[in-house]
Amino acid sequence: MKKEKMQKIYKSIMLVLLTSAITFIITSISMYQSVGKGKVKYVASDTIGRTFQTFRSFIEKNYLGEINDNAMLESAIKGYVEGLNDEYSEYITKEEMEEYMQEAIGKYVGIGIYIANNTKTNQIVILMPMKGSPAEEAGLKSGDVITKVDGVSYTGETLSEASSALKKEEGTKAQIEILREDQVLNFEVERREVKINHIETDVLENKIGYMQISTFDEGCYNEFKQKWEELKEKQITSLIIDLRNNGGGIVQEATNIADMMVEKDKTLLITASKNKEEHITKAKEEKEINMPIVILVNENTASSSEILTAGIKENNSDVTIIGNNTYGKGVIQTIFNLTDGSGIKLTTSEYYTPNHNVINKVGIKPDIEVEFPEEENLYTIEREKDPQLQKAIEVLK
Repeated sequence: MKKEKMQKIYKSIMLVLLTSAITFIITSISMYQSVGKGKVKYVASDTIGRTFQTFRSFIEKNYLGEINDNAMLESAIKGYVEGLNDEYSEYITKEEMEEYMQEAIGKYVGIGIYIANNTKTNQIVILMPMKGSPAEEAGLKSGDVITKVDGVSYTGETLSEASSALKKEEGTKAQIEILREDQVLNFEVERREVKINHIETDVLENKIGYMQISTFDEGCYNEFKQKWEELKEKQITSLIIDLRNNGGGIVQEATNIADMMVEKDKTLLITASKNKEEHITKAKEEKEINMPIVILVNENTASSSEILTAGIKENNSDVTIIGNNTYGKGVIQTIFNLTDGSGIKLTTSEYYTPNHNVINKVGIKPDIEVEFPEEENLYTIEREKDPQLQKAIEVLK
């Protein structure tokens, strides 16, 4: 897959900071700080408010149907933030916010699949069903194309809408139409609470440990530590960290993991805010993992995955990066909570590698470039036929 395919990759947005106070002006509303409440409250703005009131009066006079002011206000705010032309900034409704935070902690109600927009075909492709999920139990597979959910047709351009349609209320059943090669198949899949497993591990030949990290949701660091201890007990002598198709997650989870492979007090990450003030994140603990490491990356390795990759590589001469140039998402978003339960996600800072290299729209170039066969699927390919993994094994031998 090319880089564009993953712009809307499921769970690819970085969550780094939750806060409850902001002063901001949006469309027909201006916001002021509620004293003592720590939330943002909004009131009508004189200038912009009058403009929108003119439209409101005109619509009320001429529109045949019922007017839902709350829905119109939400649409107005969404449109205003979209006017920033920043693919990562957005207004999040109360309902979306609840779903958003559930996903941030690695738990949500749905069928349990990772999906992406195949921009070449404008189709929604299942990257993989989560292990133990309703989707896996029902027989959905990597590479399946979702064409309909509950009778409604969806394309790659409407991936967000399809994602929302797949979640809904726990216990309900999603009717899903799938295109598998040239065959149209129909599945009924129950929506349940799904717990996301961040890491899969194994021991390969020559005592090579293998850790595939799918996302950096809350709890990923603790899971990594646990999995590392299990691999260490099996007396591994080297380690492969597979970050291919990992679209990111919570930055601190990634820096905490990097801390385990970097000498204490070394720089892990540099971030710069709008006023250009830099903040440096350093390793706080003694280095725990001392062995040759290969990091597997591809064009869909993004944000927190790039932070982890650069943080380890630029502090450790015994690390080799193999695969394709990474995505290049080097900006950080902050979520601000509003008093009504909705929120605003804004790009608030840019990050740099420990050596102050730019990541945004540049990515990380691997030490050894190895192409992945276009006709294969990362989640279904046999290990013996995976050229990037095989190269990693060769290097570590």
